[in-house]
Formats: sequence, structure tokens, C-alpha cells
Amino acid sequence: MKRIGIVGLPNAGKSSLFRAISRQAAEVAPYPFTTVDPNIAVVPVPDERLDAVARTIGADPVTYETVELRDIAGLVRGAHRGEGLGNRFLAQIREVDVVVIVVRAFAAPDVPHPDGHVDPVADAELLEAELLQADLERAGERLDRARRRARSLERAAVAEAEWLEQVHERLARGEPVRGLEPPEDAPDAARELQALTAKPFLYVANVDEGAPLEPPPELVAHATARGARAVAVSARIEAELADLEPSEAEALRSELELGASALERVVGGAFALLDLVTFFTAHEGGEARAHAVPRGTTARRAAGEVHSDMKRGFVAAEVVAWDELVAAGSLAAARERALVRTEGRDYSVRDGDVIRFRFTPPR
Repeated sequence: MKRIGIVGLPNAGKSSLFRAISRQAAEVAPYPFTTVDPNIAVVPVPDERLDAVARTIGADPVTYETVELRDIAGLVRGAHRGEGLGNRFLAQIREVDVVVIVVRAFAAPDVPHPDGHVDPVADAELLEAELLQADLERAGERLDRARRRARSLERAAVAEAEWLEQVHERLARGEPVRGLEPPEDAPDAARELQALTAKPFLYVANVDEGAPLEPPPELVAHATARGARAVAVSARIEAELADLEPSEAEALRSELELGASALERVVGGAFALLDLVTFFTAHEGGEARAHAVPRGTTARRAAGEVHSDMKRGFVAAEVVAWDELVAAGSLAAARERALVRTEGRDYSVRDGDVIRFRFTPPR
């Protein structure tokens, strides 16, 4: 299960966004540090493709992929030095897979902004600078220790020290360490460093009610330049919709022409940054389930996501694209049309594949 951390300056609307996505209450107030300990929720990710596959095959129940969502305490200037809840805030970010940065793009005189004015890009830059400074300090400490260990000329120690030199130089230039792979001789160096700026960032512009659900162009440009993504939500509207019954919320969403939900925008953006694909397993009279895996995952490794016995005893994978299966009307009809393929262990799973794994059960 992937972990998504929602961060932002105080009063940016991150707790409202958490509430909207999780349908779980999170304390919201117009002053800093409403969130002290992270609110955590495990959230199912609805997928209409899986619903259609389940209906076609006659599978029940339907089990969506899930993500762990964390609403982390609001950042303040100087967090890397421990200001505000800085140390706890930074430790919580280290535990997530994707950092969702909520920036304020709405006007509300009754909700003060820490800097006295609304500027989404400036907010993003402030947060990034705090994360970068925290990384710089941490990398410097680890580099000092690595240099001492490297005096032994032990291969892994030398490789780690050289890699940390590159990390420290990049951070000192004000650049994130995202994409800087650890050396072959010290493969655990990145995991041990736990650099905050190595994580993918998704920028979420929290816009006014009734405003177009598009992030400001300058925020999009900022995200693109950093290999990140930007989306827009109205957290207040989404949080109000979360309090309604699903059918009522959907009707109102359609009436207001809101388009994709906050869940779809945020989780979809996070999955895209992580480069995940989703495959489905389904059996007549049994469960239909979604499984999100990294792009390039082989059929044998995907089988292990379903059950370890399937990976150990893997024989083959029977694969059909979800839309071709639904169009055919049944698995039997898909077979008759030669839409079902038999793939081997090294087949790269594609987004939307419906897979049945053939395997030899353990004795």
C-alpha cells in the first residue's frame, strides 16, 4: 500500500482535503497547528474499470486498491531548525511515498495567510526550501561519518562517501536529489539517507469555490520544471460533498460540473508520479480485486502481489485487456474471439490487464 502525505503551510486547506478524500473527520480551524499528530486513513480507490470487469465475469465482492493518506502538521518557516513542529513534521514526511503539497489559491480574509498574502508558487518554494535545508543538514552529517568509514578503503564505504559528496553538492546548489541513484557498491545509501527531496511531489492548488478547477499556470510551470505535477481542487466544496450520501454527492457534483473528484485528482496524480499501473484479478462467484504495481512489473512478480504461492509455482498468465473483456460480454466469449493471451513469467503487466495466473500449488 502506497503512503501519501499531505503537507502545506498553516491554513492552506490540507485538513479539508484530507477530510474530502478520506470521508473522515479532521479538525479544521483558521489558525496554525490544528493538526499536531498526523490524521491517518486507509482509503479505497474506486475504479470503474474494475466495476465493469466484475459485472462481466459475475464476481463479488469488489475490492479496490487502497492508499494510506496522512494529514501532516502545517509547516512554518524554519521547520528544518525545529521551528513550530518542524522535527516531527519532517520525520512524518520521511515515511511517505509521495508528498502532496497543498498551496493556497483562494481568497478568504477571515483565514489569515502566514505571510499576509496569497502566492501559490511562493508557498511551494518556501516548503521546498525547508525540505532541501533539512536534507542538506542530514546529508552533511552522514557525509562526515561516511568519510571516516571510507578511510578503511572498504568498497561499500568508499562508494557511499563518493555518492554522498554528489548529494551534498547538489543540495548546496539548491537542487533536489530526486533521480540521483545510489551506487551499485552501496545500494542502501539512498534508503539510509531518506532524503525528503528524493520523493515525488504533487502540487495541489486549493482554489476558491466556483473558480475553474485548473491550477495557476505559474504553479504548473513550477511543477513541470521540477519533474512534478500540479492539480487543482476546491477542498471546501469537496469536504462538504464528503458529508453527503454518495448518490447525493454525485448528483451535486454533476450539477456543479466539478468533474473528477479530489480523490481521483490527487490519487491519480500520485499514481502517475510513482509510475504505477493497475491490473485486475476476478473470478466468477469470487472476488474482483485491483492491484497497483510499478510499470514494468513482470507477470511472475505480479502473481506474488496476489499470493506468494502463485509466484513460487508460476506457470503462465492468461491476460485480456479489461475493455476487450467487457466488450466481449464474458470471459468465454473473449476466448472465442482470441482476445485472451497466454504470457510467460517475463511479460510486463499493462495498465488495465485482467489476469488469471496458472501456477503449481505447493505440496
